[in-house]
Amino acid sequence: MTPDVTLDPNALNFSGGPGALPAVVLAATQQAIHAVPEVGLSILGISHRSDWFAELLATTERDIRTLLNLPDSYAVLFLQGGATLQFSMIPMLLLRGSGRVAEYLRTGYWSAKSIPPAQLEGAVRVLWDGEASGFRRLPTADELHYAPDAAYLHYVSNETVEGVQFHQCVGRDEVRRICDMSSDFLSRPFDPERFDLVYAHAQKNLGPAGVTLVVIRRSLLDQVPPDLPEILDYRAHLRAHSIYNTPPVLAIYVVAQVVRWLLEDIGGLAAMDALNQRKAATLYRVIDQYPDVYEGWAAPEHRSLMNVVFRLATAEQEAAFLQHAAAAGCSGLRGHRALGGIRASIYNGLPLASVERLAEVMEAFAGG
Repeated sequence: MTPDVTLDPNALNFSGGPGALPAVVLAATQQAIHAVPEVGLSILGISHRSDWFAELLATTERDIRTLLNLPDSYAVLFLQGGATLQFSMIPMLLLRGSGRVAEYLRTGYWSAKSIPPAQLEGAVRVLWDGEASGFRRLPTADELHYAPDAAYLHYVSNETVEGVQFHQCVGRDEVRRICDMSSDFLSRPFDPERFDLVYAHAQKNLGPAGVTLVVIRRSLLDQVPPDLPEILDYRAHLRAHSIYNTPPVLAIYVVAQVVRWLLEDIGGLAAMDALNQRKAATLYRVIDQYPDVYEGWAAPEHRSLMNVVFRLATAEQEAAFLQHAAAAGCSGLRGHRALGGIRASIYNGLPLASVERLAEVMEAFAGG
Protein backbone atom coordinates (compact mmCIF):
# COMPACT_ATOMS: atom_id res chain seq x y z
CA MET A 1 0.00 0.00 0.00
CA THR A 2 1.37 3.40 -0.97
CA PRO A 3 1.95 5.54 2.13
CA ASP A 4 0.19 8.86 2.66
CA VAL A 5 2.87 11.23 1.42
CA THR A 6 1.45 14.01 3.56
CA LEU A 7 2.32 12.03 6.70
CA ASP A 8 5.15 9.61 6.04
CA PRO A 9 8.59 11.27 5.85
CA ASN A 10 10.04 8.13 4.19
CA ALA A 11 7.83 8.77 1.18
CA LEU A 12 9.28 12.26 0.74
CA ASN A 13 12.94 11.29 1.09
CA PHE A 14 14.75 12.39 -2.06
CA SER A 15 18.21 11.51 -0.77
CA GLY A 16 20.87 10.50 -3.28
CA GLY A 17 21.97 7.59 -1.11
CA PRO A 18 21.02 5.76 0.92
CA GLY A 19 17.84 6.07 -1.09
CA ALA A 20 14.21 5.59 -0.13
CA LEU A 21 12.89 2.03 0.08
CA PRO A 22 9.34 0.87 -0.75
CA ALA A 23 6.93 1.00 2.19
CA VAL A 24 6.21 -2.72 1.92
CA VAL A 25 9.94 -3.47 2.17
CA LEU A 26 10.32 -1.24 5.22
CA ALA A 27 7.41 -3.04 6.87
CA ALA A 28 8.87 -6.49 6.17
CA THR A 29 12.27 -5.39 7.43
CA GLN A 30 10.80 -3.92 10.60
CA GLN A 31 9.11 -7.24 11.31
CA ALA A 32 12.28 -9.20 10.51
CA ILE A 33 14.35 -7.15 12.94
CA HIS A 34 12.02 -8.39 15.66
CA ALA A 35 11.56 -11.90 14.23
CA VAL A 36 11.70 -13.40 10.73
CA PRO A 37 8.27 -15.07 10.44
CA GLU A 38 9.47 -18.48 9.23
CA VAL A 39 12.33 -18.62 11.74
CA GLY A 40 11.11 -16.86 14.86
CA LEU A 41 14.45 -15.12 15.43
CA SER A 42 15.59 -11.59 14.71
CA ILE A 43 17.32 -11.20 11.35
CA LEU A 44 20.16 -9.61 13.32
CA GLY A 45 20.80 -12.87 15.14
CA ILE A 46 20.35 -15.50 12.42
CA SER A 47 23.53 -17.31 11.44
CA HIS A 48 24.89 -16.74 7.96
CA ARG A 49 25.72 -20.45 7.98
CA SER A 50 22.11 -21.48 8.55
CA ASP A 51 20.07 -23.39 5.98
CA TRP A 52 17.56 -20.53 6.05
CA PHE A 53 20.14 -17.97 4.91
CA ALA A 54 21.50 -20.29 2.21
CA GLU A 55 17.96 -20.60 0.86
CA LEU A 56 17.49 -16.82 1.07
CA LEU A 57 20.58 -16.30 -1.10
CA ALA A 58 19.44 -18.94 -3.59
CA THR A 59 15.93 -17.50 -3.82
CA THR A 60 17.20 -13.95 -4.25
CA GLU A 61 19.56 -15.05 -7.01
CA ARG A 62 16.73 -16.89 -8.80
CA ASP A 63 14.53 -13.79 -8.61
CA ILE A 64 17.32 -11.58 -9.98
CA ARG A 65 17.88 -14.04 -12.81
CA THR A 66 14.17 -13.90 -13.59
CA LEU A 67 14.12 -10.10 -13.65
CA LEU A 68 17.17 -9.94 -15.92
CA ASN A 69 16.44 -13.07 -17.97
CA LEU A 70 19.99 -14.01 -17.05
CA PRO A 71 21.49 -17.17 -18.60
CA ASP A 72 23.51 -19.76 -16.66
CA SER A 73 26.69 -18.52 -18.34
CA TYR A 74 26.66 -15.69 -15.78
CA ALA A 75 27.30 -15.91 -12.05
CA VAL A 76 25.60 -13.71 -9.45
CA LEU A 77 27.67 -12.72 -6.41
CA PHE A 78 26.74 -10.87 -3.23
CA LEU A 79 29.92 -9.09 -2.12
CA GLN A 80 30.96 -6.26 0.17
CA GLY A 81 33.12 -3.17 -0.17
CA GLY A 82 30.74 -1.17 -2.36
CA ALA A 83 31.45 -0.06 -5.90
CA THR A 84 34.74 1.33 -4.60
CA LEU A 85 36.17 -2.15 -4.08
CA GLN A 86 35.06 -3.14 -7.58
CA PHE A 87 37.15 -0.24 -8.91
CA SER A 88 40.16 -2.36 -7.87
CA MET A 89 38.91 -5.95 -8.24
CA ILE A 90 37.99 -5.48 -11.91
CA PRO A 91 41.41 -4.27 -13.14
CA MET A 92 43.12 -6.86 -10.90
CA LEU A 93 41.25 -9.53 -12.83
CA LEU A 94 41.23 -8.09 -16.35
CA LEU A 95 44.17 -5.67 -16.64
CA ARG A 96 46.96 -6.95 -14.39
CA GLY A 97 49.64 -8.61 -16.51
CA SER A 98 47.53 -8.42 -19.69
CA GLY A 99 49.88 -6.09 -21.56
CA ARG A 100 46.84 -4.30 -22.93
CA VAL A 101 45.15 -0.97 -22.29
CA ALA A 102 41.84 -0.56 -20.47
CA GLU A 103 39.50 2.16 -21.75
CA TYR A 104 37.44 4.30 -19.37
CA LEU A 105 34.76 6.92 -19.90
CA ARG A 106 35.12 9.81 -17.45
CA THR A 107 31.58 11.14 -17.35
CA GLY A 108 31.22 12.39 -13.78
CA TYR A 109 32.22 12.16 -10.15
CA TRP A 110 32.03 8.38 -9.75
CA SER A 111 33.57 7.33 -13.04
CA ALA A 112 36.46 9.68 -12.25
CA LYS A 113 37.02 7.79 -9.00
CA SER A 114 37.16 4.45 -10.83
CA ILE A 115 40.23 5.38 -12.89
CA PRO A 116 43.13 5.76 -10.38
CA PRO A 117 42.72 2.20 -8.97
CA ALA A 118 42.87 0.81 -12.52
CA GLN A 119 46.05 2.75 -13.22
CA LEU A 120 47.73 0.81 -10.42
CA GLU A 121 47.18 -2.40 -12.38
CA GLY A 122 48.16 -1.38 -15.90
CA ALA A 123 47.77 1.09 -18.75
CA VAL A 124 44.55 3.11 -18.84
CA ARG A 125 43.24 5.28 -21.65
CA VAL A 126 40.53 7.82 -20.85
CA LEU A 127 38.49 7.47 -24.00
CA TRP A 128 36.35 10.54 -23.30
CA ASP A 129 36.44 13.16 -20.56
CA GLY A 130 33.44 15.36 -19.83
CA GLU A 131 35.11 17.66 -17.30
CA ALA A 132 35.44 20.53 -19.77
CA SER A 133 31.65 20.60 -20.12
CA GLY A 134 31.13 20.40 -16.35
CA PHE A 135 29.95 16.81 -16.81
CA ARG A 136 26.68 18.18 -18.16
CA ARG A 137 26.58 15.81 -21.11
CA LEU A 138 27.70 12.39 -22.31
CA PRO A 139 29.72 11.54 -25.42
CA THR A 140 28.07 11.12 -28.78
CA ALA A 141 28.80 8.01 -30.83
CA ASP A 142 31.15 9.86 -33.20
CA GLU A 143 33.26 11.09 -30.27
CA LEU A 144 34.14 7.57 -29.15
CA HIS A 145 36.94 5.77 -31.00
CA TYR A 146 37.29 2.40 -29.34
CA ALA A 147 40.42 0.25 -29.60
CA PRO A 148 39.50 -3.22 -30.86
CA ASP A 149 42.21 -4.81 -28.71
CA ALA A 150 41.40 -3.04 -25.42
CA ALA A 151 41.43 -5.16 -22.27
CA TYR A 152 37.95 -3.86 -21.53
CA LEU A 153 35.75 -0.77 -21.62
CA HIS A 154 34.46 0.58 -18.30
CA TYR A 155 31.71 3.13 -17.84
CA VAL A 156 29.12 4.27 -15.30
CA SER A 157 25.57 4.04 -16.62
CA ASN A 158 24.17 6.78 -14.38
CA GLU A 159 26.14 9.53 -12.67
CA THR A 160 24.31 10.37 -9.46
CA VAL A 161 26.10 13.66 -8.72
CA GLU A 162 25.57 15.36 -12.08
CA GLY A 163 22.35 13.58 -13.10
CA VAL A 164 23.48 12.29 -16.50
CA GLN A 165 22.55 8.81 -17.73
CA PHE A 166 23.32 6.67 -20.74
CA HIS A 167 20.10 5.66 -22.47
CA GLN A 168 21.83 3.16 -24.72
CA CYS A 169 24.58 0.57 -24.45
CA VAL A 170 28.03 1.88 -25.46
CA GLY A 171 31.19 0.13 -26.61
CA ARG A 172 32.12 -2.65 -29.03
CA ASP A 173 30.59 -6.07 -28.53
CA GLU A 174 33.95 -7.73 -29.25
CA VAL A 175 35.58 -5.85 -26.34
CA ARG A 176 34.71 -6.75 -22.76
CA ARG A 177 32.08 -4.33 -21.54
CA ILE A 178 32.11 -3.50 -17.81
CA CYS A 179 29.45 -1.27 -16.30
CA ASP A 180 28.91 0.30 -12.91
CA MET A 181 25.11 0.31 -12.61
CA SER A 182 25.06 1.20 -8.93
CA SER A 183 22.39 3.86 -9.22
CA ASP A 184 20.12 2.49 -11.96
CA PHE A 185 20.40 -1.31 -11.64
CA LEU A 186 16.93 -2.91 -11.77
CA SER A 187 15.36 0.43 -12.66
CA ARG A 188 14.88 -0.58 -16.32
CA PRO A 189 15.46 -3.57 -18.59
CA PHE A 190 18.83 -4.18 -20.25
CA ASP A 191 20.37 -7.03 -22.20
CA PRO A 192 22.82 -8.68 -19.77
CA GLU A 193 24.52 -10.67 -22.53
CA ARG A 194 26.00 -7.47 -23.94
CA PHE A 195 27.99 -7.05 -20.72
CA ASP A 196 30.82 -9.11 -19.28
CA LEU A 197 30.52 -7.71 -15.78
CA VAL A 198 27.93 -5.48 -14.15
CA TYR A 199 28.12 -4.32 -10.56
CA ALA A 200 25.88 -2.31 -8.27
CA HIS A 201 26.26 -1.40 -4.63
CA ALA A 202 23.07 -1.42 -2.62
CA GLN A 203 22.11 1.97 -1.33
CA LYS A 204 20.09 3.25 -4.29
CA ASN A 205 17.53 0.86 -5.79
CA LEU A 206 18.59 -2.45 -4.24
CA GLY A 207 18.56 -1.91 -0.50
CA PRO A 208 20.73 -0.52 2.30
CA ALA A 209 24.50 -0.15 2.09
CA GLY A 210 26.56 -3.20 2.93
CA VAL A 211 26.07 -5.51 -0.04
CA THR A 212 27.30 -5.18 -3.62
CA LEU A 213 25.80 -7.25 -6.41
CA VAL A 214 28.09 -8.49 -9.18
CA VAL A 215 26.87 -10.19 -12.35
CA ILE A 216 29.87 -11.71 -14.12
CA ARG A 217 30.32 -13.82 -17.24
CA ARG A 218 31.75 -17.09 -15.99
CA SER A 219 34.29 -17.30 -18.81
CA LEU A 220 36.11 -14.26 -17.37
CA LEU A 221 37.24 -16.55 -14.57
CA ASP A 222 39.00 -19.03 -16.85
CA GLN A 223 42.25 -17.08 -16.71
CA VAL A 224 42.92 -15.27 -13.44
CA PRO A 225 46.25 -13.59 -12.65
CA PRO A 226 48.32 -15.41 -10.02
CA ASP A 227 48.81 -14.22 -6.47
CA LEU A 228 45.46 -12.51 -6.01
CA PRO A 229 44.43 -12.48 -2.34
CA GLU A 230 41.52 -14.89 -2.04
CA ILE A 231 39.10 -12.26 -0.82
CA LEU A 232 39.80 -10.24 -4.00
CA ASP A 233 39.33 -13.29 -6.24
CA TYR A 234 35.82 -13.65 -7.66
CA ARG A 235 36.34 -17.43 -7.86
CA ALA A 236 36.66 -17.72 -4.08
CA HIS A 237 33.32 -16.00 -3.59
CA LEU A 238 31.71 -18.13 -6.27
CA ARG A 239 32.96 -21.34 -4.69
CA ALA A 240 31.67 -20.18 -1.30
CA HIS A 241 28.24 -19.20 -2.69
CA SER A 242 28.82 -15.60 -1.54
CA ILE A 243 29.61 -16.68 2.03
CA TYR A 244 33.40 -16.56 1.82
CA ASN A 245 33.39 -14.35 4.90
CA THR A 246 30.53 -13.15 7.08
CA PRO A 247 28.05 -11.50 4.71
CA PRO A 248 25.73 -8.57 5.57
CA VAL A 249 22.70 -10.71 6.37
CA LEU A 250 20.29 -7.85 7.01
CA ALA A 251 21.27 -5.98 3.83
CA ILE A 252 20.82 -9.12 1.73
CA TYR A 253 17.45 -9.77 3.36
CA VAL A 254 16.31 -6.29 2.31
CA VAL A 255 17.57 -6.88 -1.25
CA ALA A 256 15.49 -10.07 -1.30
CA GLN A 257 12.40 -8.07 -0.32
CA VAL A 258 13.10 -5.40 -2.96
CA VAL A 259 13.51 -7.97 -5.71
CA ARG A 260 10.28 -9.72 -4.67
CA TRP A 261 8.50 -6.34 -4.70
CA LEU A 262 9.73 -5.69 -8.24
CA LEU A 263 8.47 -9.07 -9.41
CA GLU A 264 5.17 -9.34 -7.56
CA ASP A 265 4.01 -5.77 -6.92
CA ILE A 266 5.52 -3.83 -9.82
CA GLY A 267 5.42 -6.57 -12.45
CA GLY A 268 9.03 -6.55 -13.67
CA LEU A 269 11.58 -4.12 -15.04
CA ALA A 270 9.57 -2.87 -18.03
CA ALA A 271 6.80 -1.75 -15.67
CA MET A 272 9.38 -0.20 -13.32
CA ASP A 273 10.94 1.68 -16.23
CA ALA A 274 7.57 3.07 -17.31
CA LEU A 275 6.94 4.32 -13.79
CA ASN A 276 10.42 5.85 -13.54
CA GLN A 277 9.90 7.60 -16.88
CA ARG A 278 6.72 9.20 -15.53
CA LYS A 279 8.40 10.28 -12.31
CA ALA A 280 11.33 11.92 -14.10
CA ALA A 281 9.11 13.63 -16.67
CA THR A 282 7.06 15.15 -13.85
CA LEU A 283 10.06 17.01 -12.44
CA TYR A 284 11.74 17.92 -15.72
CA ARG A 285 8.46 19.43 -16.89
CA VAL A 286 8.53 21.89 -13.97
CA ILE A 287 12.20 22.73 -14.59
CA ASP A 288 11.51 23.47 -18.24
CA GLN A 289 8.33 25.39 -17.40
CA TYR A 290 10.20 27.84 -15.14
CA PRO A 291 13.59 28.49 -16.82
CA ASP A 292 13.92 31.82 -15.01
CA VAL A 293 13.87 29.99 -11.68
CA TYR A 294 15.33 26.52 -12.30
CA GLU A 295 18.33 25.59 -14.43
CA GLY A 296 18.61 21.90 -15.23
CA TRP A 297 22.20 20.71 -14.97
CA ALA A 298 22.25 17.91 -17.55
CA ALA A 299 21.77 18.28 -21.28
CA PRO A 300 18.14 17.29 -22.01
CA GLU A 301 19.11 14.27 -24.10
CA HIS A 302 21.26 12.90 -21.28
CA ARG A 303 19.00 13.61 -18.32
CA SER A 304 18.94 10.96 -15.65
CA LEU A 305 15.75 9.14 -14.70
CA MET A 306 17.20 8.58 -11.23
CA ASN A 307 18.76 11.91 -10.18
CA VAL A 308 17.19 15.20 -11.22
CA VAL A 309 19.86 17.87 -10.70
CA PHE A 310 19.19 21.58 -11.01
CA ARG A 311 20.37 24.98 -9.81
CA LEU A 312 18.77 28.26 -8.85
CA ALA A 313 20.29 31.62 -9.67
CA THR A 314 22.01 32.22 -6.33
CA ALA A 315 23.04 30.30 -3.24
CA GLU A 316 20.50 32.35 -1.28
CA GLN A 317 17.69 31.25 -3.58
CA GLU A 318 18.78 27.62 -3.27
CA ALA A 319 18.76 27.93 0.52
CA ALA A 320 15.29 29.45 0.38
CA PHE A 321 14.07 26.63 -1.86
CA LEU A 322 15.47 23.99 0.49
CA GLN A 323 13.75 25.68 3.42
CA HIS A 324 10.48 25.85 1.45
CA ALA A 325 10.72 22.15 0.51
CA ALA A 326 11.57 21.11 4.07
CA ALA A 327 8.50 22.94 5.36
CA ALA A 328 6.45 20.81 2.94
CA GLY A 329 8.03 17.63 4.34
CA CYS A 330 10.57 16.99 1.56
CA SER A 331 14.07 15.94 2.63
CA GLY A 332 17.37 14.93 1.03
CA LEU A 333 17.31 17.58 -1.69
CA ARG A 334 20.64 19.29 -1.07
CA GLY A 335 23.04 18.61 -3.97
CA HIS A 336 26.18 16.53 -3.63
CA ARG A 337 29.06 18.31 -1.91
CA ALA A 338 31.14 18.11 -5.12
CA LEU A 339 28.60 20.07 -7.16
CA GLY A 340 26.11 21.81 -4.91
CA GLY A 341 22.73 22.88 -6.17
CA ILE A 342 19.62 20.76 -5.74
CA ARG A 343 19.29 17.06 -6.41
CA ALA A 344 16.05 15.07 -6.30
CA SER A 345 16.84 11.36 -6.35
CA ILE A 346 13.79 9.42 -7.45
CA TYR A 347 14.89 5.81 -7.18
CA ASN A 348 12.58 2.83 -7.57
CA GLY A 349 11.29 2.95 -4.02
CA LEU A 350 9.98 6.51 -4.25
CA PRO A 351 6.25 6.55 -5.18
CA LEU A 352 4.92 8.62 -8.07
CA ALA A 353 2.73 10.51 -5.59
CA SER A 354 5.88 11.69 -3.80
CA VAL A 355 7.34 13.07 -7.02
CA GLU A 356 4.07 14.78 -7.82
CA ARG A 357 4.16 16.37 -4.38
CA LEU A 358 7.67 17.71 -5.01
CA ALA A 359 6.56 19.07 -8.38
CA GLU A 360 3.79 20.98 -6.61
CA VAL A 361 6.32 22.35 -4.13
CA MET A 362 8.57 23.49 -7.00
CA GLU A 363 5.67 25.12 -8.80
CA ALA A 364 4.55 26.94 -5.67
CA PHE A 365 8.06 28.25 -5.04
CA ALA A 366 8.46 29.39 -8.65
CA GLY A 367 5.08 31.12 -8.62
CA GLY A 368 5.58 32.73 -5.23
